[in-house]
Amino acid sequence: MVMDDNESCASRLIYDALPTSQATMDRRERIKMEVFHEVLRRLRLSDIPDTLLPSFQDDLWTHFNRLPARYALDVNVERAEDVLMHKRLLLSAYDPHNRPAIQVRLVQVQPAGTSADSTSLDSCTNEAPHNSPFPKSIHPPPAFGSSPNLEALALSATIPPHDQDQDGDNSVHNNSLYSRPLHEITFSTQDKPKLLFQLTALLAELGLNIQEAHAFSTTDGYSLDVFVVDGWPYEETDRLRISLEKEAAKIELQSQSWPMQQSFSPEKENGQTGARTHVPIPNDGTDVWEINLKHLKFGHKIASGSYGDLYKGTYCSQEVAIKVLKPERLDSELEKEFAQEVFIMRKVRHKNVVQFIGACTKPPHLCIVTEFMPGGSVYDYLHKQKGVFKLPALFKVAIDICKGMSYLHQNNIIHRDLKAANLLMDENEVVKVADFGVARVKAQTGVMTAETGTYRWMAPEVIEHKPYDHKADVFSYGIVLWELLTGKLPYEYMTPLQAAVGVVQKGLRPTIPKNTHPKLAELLERLWEQDPTQRPDFSEIIEQLQEIAKEEKRERRRKNRQQD
Repeated sequence: MVMDDNESCASRLIYDALPTSQATMDRRERIKMEVFHEVLRRLRLSDIPDTLLPSFQDDLWTHFNRLPARYALDVNVERAEDVLMHKRLLLSAYDPHNRPAIQVRLVQVQPAGTSADSTSLDSCTNEAPHNSPFPKSIHPPPAFGSSPNLEALALSATIPPHDQDQDGDNSVHNNSLYSRPLHEITFSTQDKPKLLFQLTALLAELGLNIQEAHAFSTTDGYSLDVFVVDGWPYEETDRLRISLEKEAAKIELQSQSWPMQQSFSPEKENGQTGARTHVPIPNDGTDVWEINLKHLKFGHKIASGSYGDLYKGTYCSQEVAIKVLKPERLDSELEKEFAQEVFIMRKVRHKNVVQFIGACTKPPHLCIVTEFMPGGSVYDYLHKQKGVFKLPALFKVAIDICKGMSYLHQNNIIHRDLKAANLLMDENEVVKVADFGVARVKAQTGVMTAETGTYRWMAPEVIEHKPYDHKADVFSYGIVLWELLTGKLPYEYMTPLQAAVGVVQKGLRPTIPKNTHPKLAELLERLWEQDPTQRPDFSEIIEQLQEIAKEEKRERRRKNRQQD
């Protein structure tokens, strides 16, 4: 379970978890107001009857205010009618029988410099612009056309046919994406944990490839998720919409909360059903983890998230961290994550893994007690305190993480959510792996298919809902190592979902600094190989880091002698 919701895969934060200045916030609000007025102006020039209603302007402003400022920054104002479509979908989602509300349409990515308005004029005259190397667009552009992924698609379309590889297949199917319509699918439903994963899994089930995605949450608990996809073999929308509705209905029948497929079920493990007084945790009869609340003393709150709060406290006079789930957010899925975390942590013992002390498993007071880590998270140190890990401290931290992960893998535990926020430091700057809410004991087959993790750090096979194994953690470690090296947030100028699409569709990886040690640069590229089998194990990574650290130390000594 992630206590800090920054960058969780189901969270939809406005432009990431980076500190936002007041000036930046003011600028976004100003742009939102400008976009609102431009959309309002365009709609009033249209023949849409709703624009004549007295309440229309207020209702439109309410729609913009329900959604984050990023919605106004990203939406294509030349397609003002799309805003009304989003508004209608969100309204439809109020009725439980309509969830998820789905809209499907054909769209085309336009070359740079071509506006939606000009495209519409061309389609009306049924002619392409004079001297244009491109086929005409007969479908509107996507609702959100400002992201790097769509710009890349449009760029690929600006290569005229006569400049393409003469040896390639220049058939209609293999021509530019501009000449091949894509499908834009918009969902609206009640927002809930893991919703993005469930929607992307639904699309993958139909063989659809996500080319672009935008996810928004409203202030009153609803979602608006927009995907631009290819892979549907027909240039139509009705059959696709029906297929989407059927897949959504299957998931809804499994559980009204849209649970993750193949999720951990402690009740099934123990054969228990019906009423219970505590959350059951599988055990071998020797485990003792129930906390006596009389000996647990709460101190100040350290952090707060959507699903729980983290406190500093004491247990039997020992300093501890107390993770408390919010009773009002408890549901079967959250209880499963809680049970899984206790199940994984109860026997883990390693100097580079946060020590589990105990738990209270009696609802509604569910909590997990661990050793207190006064140094905070690596994420906070890098991105909030603007700290830097200089050599040789960087190697020490990197090797600490490796040792903790190597221990977990030796015990058949896949973490599945390795990232800087889940790496904690003690008073001696020893780094320990934490947060096992989405970890899993490795299946007997060696591969798993349940989706989890955090998009910026997530391996491509996990993003694509493919079977994966412990090498998914190695990919995530590669992103963490780059983060330690640069002090930057991975793909900082992209939303988490855009980064995920880039990683899968375009082989996107962080840029390695030019002054990086050649062997370290080579290791990074091996860690985030697309093919999981080509990634090294943590035992090998430890050896390589230790070797590079020794070389760096010798080089520093040589330079110091030269200066003397």
